[in-house]
This record gives sequence, structure tokens and C-alpha cells, in this order.
Amino acid sequence: MSRLLRAVPGADPLDLLAELRTALSGIGPALLPRAAESANPHARPEVPQPGHPEPPSEVAKNVALVVETSGSTGAPKRVALSSGALLASAAGTQSALGSAGQWLLSLPTHYIAGVQVLVRSITAEVDPVVLPPGAFDVDAFVEATAGFRPRVARFTSLVPTQLHRLVEAAEGDRSTRDALRSFDGILVGGQATPSALRDRSLELGIRLIGTYGSSETAGGCVYDGAPIGTTRVEVVDGQVEIAGPTLAEGYLADPAATDAAFAVRDGLRWYRTGDAGDVTDGILRITGRLDAVIISGGEKVSLDRIEDIARGIPGLHDAVAVSAPDPEWGATPVVFTAADPAIPRESALREALIGSLGRVASRAVLVHLQALPTLPSGKPDRRALAESAAVTRRP
Repeated sequence: MSRLLRAVPGADPLDLLAELRTALSGIGPALLPRAAESANPHARPEVPQPGHPEPPSEVAKNVALVVETSGSTGAPKRVALSSGALLASAAGTQSALGSAGQWLLSLPTHYIAGVQVLVRSITAEVDPVVLPPGAFDVDAFVEATAGFRPRVARFTSLVPTQLHRLVEAAEGDRSTRDALRSFDGILVGGQATPSALRDRSLELGIRLIGTYGSSETAGGCVYDGAPIGTTRVEVVDGQVEIAGPTLAEGYLADPAATDAAFAVRDGLRWYRTGDAGDVTDGILRITGRLDAVIISGGEKVSLDRIEDIARGIPGLHDAVAVSAPDPEWGATPVVFTAADPAIPRESALREALIGSLGRVASRAVLVHLQALPTLPSGKPDRRALAESAAVTRRP
């Protein structure tokens, strides 16, 4: 049996909330939220890509939602999620936070983190507070906190870039600081949060919760390293694998990709994340992407570690590390930033990299851009940066 799939372009979040409620109940069509026109001039336009045709008009009966992955490192995939997976994720979050509460929607609703704010709001039976459309704005965020119901727990979900802007403002502005402290929990995920940013947040008294997950797990399923709900996490041959009720059905109309990412082991269905990590005393630690390790001069170099180290240097919080072909070494790390080029940081970066990773990391090149290209979600557009790096390092 099948059900209709309806694309919802640039939906108003509260309109989408009503449609999502119907989709979760199984009455209405499954939904494919689409991005509104981006207010970010540096965001990559959402245009059809080769090998990424328009979605089918129908999906399996048990599919309630289809979300597209960000495509930050390659072609985006369409992830098919059941009502059960979405609701299990919301239940796990409520259990982990200790309350259903009310949510402030700060993220795009065509990605899983934004959709999950709506799902949690549906299960809590409390409409979310919604930021005005457009680029993320600190003042609008602070003003929006006045829209919460009294005596109800407050939550929101952010990406590290948003958190950085809020922390920067809060360190010099009491109203922003008070607004952030008013939350009972602020989830931050979507990409690694620099340790320096986490420390600054904690110093401000922000109740920060680091999340790990993806569209394939219906959103964050590990909070501060601990699996939530009935999620199980194991590391197999260095790769993080996840099992539990929040797993997606697979990739829409792509059985080969589905079989590569999902597998049955020990009687359970597991998602192979592509992330490297380890589990100690039940706590998961992500060490980077398995495909983010390059060979430079015959030695392995982790782009994730280079990026993390670079972001710990004052002024380089936005650093993004990619690989570029090199005629001598085979590959060279290139670190992009939108920091002021008038302030020299190359030597500080090189010293920090050598101190942590050895001489091989000193080959990293720092490149300044007026603005970093981003996806509509606000994540760095790594594919565009890799293309720029290839041109930058061309002999």
C-alpha cells in the first residue's frame, strides 16, 4: 500500500505544524518540506542536481515524512521517516529533558532538527514560539522569549553558529544573557560544537546539551554522549552504529544507498553513521568523519581535528577545513575563514596544529574569504569550499 507524498515549499511553520499533525496520524499525505527562499546571500541556491530527480508522487504507507539531508559534502539524500520513528524521537527527548515544555523554533523546518521541534510541540500539545522568517537574528531571538507561556519549561534547538552569535552578544549584554539563562535546556547539534564555545556557554550559566544524530535517526538520539530513550550505540571497526526505534525506513527510491547505510546485526537493524568514535563507560565520543581523513605525504591527517584546533584560536571560530590536491604531497588541508585578514593568525594556527598533530599538520593553508558559503540550513557548504580549495592550490 502507498500514500501520497506532498512537497511543502517554504511553508509557514504553524501551517506545517497542522499538516504534520495530520501526516503523523496517518490521515493526510506524507510531507516533504522544502526550503523557503534563503535570506542568506551566501547560501547555495537549491537547484535540481544531476542524479537527484524530483521525488515520486507516492511513498510507502508507513512513511509520514521525507526530509533531505544537507548535502554539505555531496549530493543530498531523501530520508523516509515513519510516524513511529518521529514520535519515538520526541518521546526520548521528553524523557531526557524531564519535561515536554514549550519550544522556540530557531531552525529551518525543511531539515530534521527544525521538524523535530514541531513534532515535540505536537506531542506536548503546546504550539511553539516561532522566530520571524529570515536570517537568524539575536535581537529577534531575545524578543521571542517573551512569547513563552508562564510556568512552562523552555527549550530550543540551535546549531553552533547560532549559539556563537548568542554567546558573543550575551557576554556584553545582560538582556541576551538573561534570555539564554531562562531556558531549561538548549540543544546544540548539527555539527561539532567547539570546546571553547561550550566553555563560554557554561560560564554564562547556559543549560547547554550537546546532541548527536542525523536525519537517518529522526534527529538527535544521543545527548551529551548518552543515548536517549531505547537507542543503542556501538562502535564496529571504528565506525559508530546506531539501533533503535528512531531509525529511518531508508533513502527514498535508492535501495543501494539504503542497503549500504542500514544493516541487520544481532537481530537488530543498525544505521552505519560514517562517523568515527569510541564508547567509554556508556558515553559516546565522536572523533570525526571516516571520510574526513586524508593522506598527505603518506601520513594520515584528520580534517576534523584540524578544524577543531583552528576553531579554538581566537578569531577563527568559523574555520572550515577541507582537502585540496597537492602536486607534492598528494593532498593538503586548507582552512577557510571569514575572519579579518588584517589580523595575522597563520603562525598561531601552525603552532597549534604542530603541537597537537605533528609536523604533517603544518602543511595546512589558511585562506580568508569575505564570507563563507553556506547551505540554506546555515551549515558550511563544504563541497563549494572544496571546489575553491582545488582552484586555490592548483599549480
